Amino acid sequence: MNDNARRPGPDPGGDHSTDGPGGRLAAYEARTQTPLDLLALLTLWIVLVPPWDFSSEGVWWAVRTALSVVYGIDLAIRGVLARRPVRYALGHPLALAAVIFPPVRLIFSVRLVRSIFRRGNLVRFLIAAAVLVANCAAMVYLFERHASGSDIHTLGESVWWAVVTVATVGYGDYVPVTAPGRVTACFIMAIGLLTLAVLTAQVASSFVAQGASRDQRGPQPQAAAPEVTLAELDRRLARIEALLVAAAPSPPRAAKAPEQDPGST
Repeated sequence: MNDNARRPGPDPGGDHSTDGPGGRLAAYEARTQTPLDLLALLTLWIVLVPPWDFSSEGVWWAVRTALSVVYGIDLAIRGVLARRPVRYALGHPLALAAVIFPPVRLIFSVRLVRSIFRRGNLVRFLIAAAVLVANCAAMVYLFERHASGSDIHTLGESVWWAVVTVATVGYGDYVPVTAPGRVTACFIMAIGLLTLAVLTAQVASSFVAQGASRDQRGPQPQAAAPEVTLAELDRRLARIEALLVAAAPSPPRAAKAPEQDPGST
């Protein structure tokens, strides 16, 4: 968990003398941030469903305890790498709260969800959407399997209902009847609409990019001739006139009359 990555600058409660671009703490956080975010998303159904909706509360407590141990080990390692374990833990209250109450770790997973909306992350977005839908299917199964009037009694029925709902088909063969199940259904509907919007935008962007690439491969328009000013025209006319004058033949000279000898008369 890298909650200090969201706050630039030094942390008032920790010593970041080793937390540099090439430090061990930064390298550890870079390696573990995404896996821990994925772990928080994958265990969303476990931390949101209350223990009495499980077949055995011991399973619920075992999973919650395992998550707390994982988050606690991560916080301890980061504290040791920062060389101030106690001060580091006190300076990162959200990370410490996630050890005690694992659902707090979902706050840090917002970074992962936000990154999937960047251009070129369509595959990552679809994977995250599939993980969330699977979480919702498991949650609806736990909420609905023993509810009065419910027709979702197996995990397969819940998964089928989730797929139909996220695809915006809505056959209506399976319908949640509990309040938590309906809230989860609204969340799945939002995922379906968002997925449809992202796919539509991706297809439209691909068509626009293909059209732009074809335009670039086409013939380029010729550059417009530079504008000629009056002064330039005067200079050109002067040169043309000089050339014409130089090329014109000189006029023939008139023949002189022979001089008469005064003595001849």
